[in-house]
Amino acid sequence: MNILFDIGHPKDVNVFKNVIWKLQERGHEIKIVARAKENTKRVLEEYEFEYEVCRYYKTMPGKAIGILMNDMWLYKQTKTFKPDIFVSPGSPYSAHVSRLMKKPHLAFSDTEIAGLVIKLTFPFTDKIYTSNSFYLDLGPKQERFDGYYELAYLHPKYFTPNKEVLKKYQLSSKYIILRLSPLSSHHDINATGLNIKTEDELSEYVSQLEKYGRVIISSENTSWQTVKDHQLKIHPKDLHDIIYYSSLCIGEGATMASEAAILGIPSIYVSNTQRGYLNELEEKYGLAYTISDNKVALNKAISLLKKGELKEEWQLKRKKMLEEKVDIVQFIVEKIEHL
Repeated sequence: MNILFDIGHPKDVNVFKNVIWKLQERGHEIKIVARAKENTKRVLEEYEFEYEVCRYYKTMPGKAIGILMNDMWLYKQTKTFKPDIFVSPGSPYSAHVSRLMKKPHLAFSDTEIAGLVIKLTFPFTDKIYTSNSFYLDLGPKQERFDGYYELAYLHPKYFTPNKEVLKKYQLSSKYIILRLSPLSSHHDINATGLNIKTEDELSEYVSQLEKYGRVIISSENTSWQTVKDHQLKIHPKDLHDIIYYSSLCIGEGATMASEAAILGIPSIYVSNTQRGYLNELEEKYGLAYTISDNKVALNKAISLLKKGELKEEWQLKRKKMLEEKVDIVQFIVEKIEHL
């Protein structure tokens, strides 16, 4: 079977990588198409995936124009590969082109606030797979499962932390990750995160956290010296090891917040938006917190850091969570092969 994977975000690479390798082992032909984002391309190359890229539009008007342009581009790609099935996290391009070709499109989605993409994608999609924690009802095409997409790459079956990263990046046993996000995705309209407006505000925020360990800033924006001073040049393959050995993760990126929580690290997502999976990780397992106010979030972080070593407590919470969730890789493979 010829299977086309449509990748939009670095997380999508991680979610689908083990799925792709398993499908290739079973003799299926795979083609990967992706947006031309540097961080997405970097992760694809780190895992030695071959891929084709379509243009990435940063502005909302650009994204609107880009739908037609990228639909046309993807349609041309399919002329030689001839996919039997399209797989994506919810790509309008794959949805539209699959309908034109009369081939099935499977969407594995986890972002409830992606309202525009939902409207553009799901009417042309055959099946939509979401976690039980997904708080929207998407109708008869929706099928739920008990798990999180992050488990496709962070479950102990697929991820073993490598403590050598501490030496490699000269890290002590106590450090805190502060995630800053550009909030430029289609689903970030009207979203606010840490809401830090000036470098002085950021510097003060960092100084409060630094009382409890080294602060590492993860950010694509390096215009401020404070960011440069606290950044590490991390290889994509090392990122989850670094998260695993951190003391706490706080910031405005939902992906990193959920990754930290699933690895058993105290995690604070600072945003006025909600994610079903983060809500469940907080309410059912006590692994994460969603807080809209940056000062309240900072106080929560400090209260956790003051407790000292939380690793054992959080790992017990993680163990309970893992025991209750399905094997996401096997789930996705089965849905693709047995549609």
